[in-house]
Amino acid sequence: MKRAMTMLEDDKQERKDERERTLAERVPGLQLSGLSLQDLQNLCKELHTKIDKADEERYDVNLKVTKNDVELQDLGQKIFELKGKMKRPNLKRVRVSADAMLGALLGSKVKESVDFKANLKTVKKEEEKKEEVTDWRKNVDAMSGMEGRKKLFNQ
Repeated sequence: MKRAMTMLEDDKQERKDERERTLAERVPGLQLSGLSLQDLQNLCKELHTKIDKADEERYDVNLKVTKNDVELQDLGQKIFELKGKMKRPNLKRVRVSADAMLGALLGSKVKESVDFKANLKTVKKEEEKKEEVTDWRKNVDAMSGMEGRKKLFNQ
């Protein structure tokens, strides 16, 4: 245990020293003494452009890494599917009322309770044609003979 702790501490110290060394190589120390106001402003502008450039590079690298991660996950999923060892998750039994089930299926169309009879189509019966009630004696005279029978067939 003690040995592992000392190895961890040594490793941390080694990383810290390497970080300081690389920073010293890449970023030289600033000497601001004896610079005029115009020189300081130019230095600030220069530093801002370098920071912007570093941020753009960091963003590009981060984007590439996330894109590669997504691609790796997709390829891993394809390999997994090709092996055919997909496991189905166990489904849980859930009790749902009929109204709640219809609400889930039909969405916002369903009110709190559904009246099934209201949604049924109504069939309209054709009203029987009622003949006008007139004097039957006139009707008998009109129907008598061949002309009256012919009228019945024509109707």
